[in-house]
Amino acid sequence: MRSLLFVGVFAVASAHAGQFNEKLNIGDTAPMWKDLPGVDGKKHSLVDLKDKKVVVVVFTCNSCPVAVDYEDRIVSFAKKHCGEGSSVALVAINVNTIDLDKLDKMKERAKEKGFTFDYLYDETQAVAKAFGARTTPEWFVLNAERKVVYMGALDDKNNPKEAKINFVELGVEAALADKKAEKAETLARGCGIRFARPKRTDD
Repeated sequence: MRSLLFVGVFAVASAHAGQFNEKLNIGDTAPMWKDLPGVDGKKHSLVDLKDKKVVVVVFTCNSCPVAVDYEDRIVSFAKKHCGEGSSVALVAINVNTIDLDKLDKMKERAKEKGFTFDYLYDETQAVAKAFGARTTPEWFVLNAERKVVYMGALDDKNNPKEAKINFVELGVEAALADKKAEKAETLARGCGIRFARPKRTDD
């Protein structure tokens, strides 16, 4: 199996991509991240969460209106599932590089909204590329072996009053029970991640 090395990220290439994801499929080992700066002033790595049975990753940002609309739901999810002594961890990662999404602005947003979870910044954008994330917000549920159990949207409707199915919660329940998620992949809804354009090289 071919391996790809990213800056600070190690990912294993999937033989078959998912229905909506060009990089990962359900059951693939999740890419690692290392020493990403957080709004708490510390550096964070996936291995830091080795004692957690489930890790939920959400790619989000400050600038996308859909991601902003989902912030209260992200906060609620963390309070419900990731309290003290919980075996579930939630990690939010921002890879956009415009001024509104820089780390100093992330710190302001985290304080304003009362984030109780890790909010990390990856200026290289390597982590999102390794995960095959294209949208904010976009979610991944990793089990104890750090294999992908679920990826896609948080729930079935952008309007919280209309949402009836929380796919991420169902994915977490499946991971905690060492089972496969009944609905393992959905299409994430939101803004496209602002990936930097490759630099042009003149002949």
